[in-house]
Amino acid sequence: MVMMTGSLAVRGTVVWLTPQQGGRVSGPPEPDYDYDYTATAFLPPRTAEDGQVGIALRRFAPGAWRSAAEGILVPAQDHRAQQVVPGCIVVVTEGIRPVGLFTVDEVEILTADGTTIPEPRATTPAPEALSTPYRHSTAAARWADSKQPESPTDSPAVALT
Repeated sequence: MVMMTGSLAVRGTVVWLTPQQGGRVSGPPEPDYDYDYTATAFLPPRTAEDGQVGIALRRFAPGAWRSAAEGILVPAQDHRAQQVVPGCIVVVTEGIRPVGLFTVDEVEILTADGTTIPEPRATTPAPEALSTPYRHSTAAARWADSKQPESPTDSPAVALT
């Protein structure tokens, strides 16, 4: 899980809405080799009015209604942090009109120079060292003391030949 407090690189699947669903009248965008498809987007439960981010998509099949894609999410200037996790849906909008759905499969944090940082993995902290070693209860300690021979001559010995 990554909190979007800066730009994120994402990989996943984009599904473009048909004109009957309220999507683009011209159909899926035709990305140019030199240019990415740029639009606005939001992550539910936010809406286009209160949670827009910028999105740039690339490497998706031109004219396909469903395709694998890569992209960059850029938060707004006065954004609030949002969780972006594999499996979440990003609603791609043109203005406030939804035109596509992007399902996130992978997410990475981008630095200011555009390089990616691997997602931090949660680790379980090591348990604190015990201040005193574990000891048996007092009763167990007394029982063990009563069963020990007092001297080596008190214990039966078996001669080995």
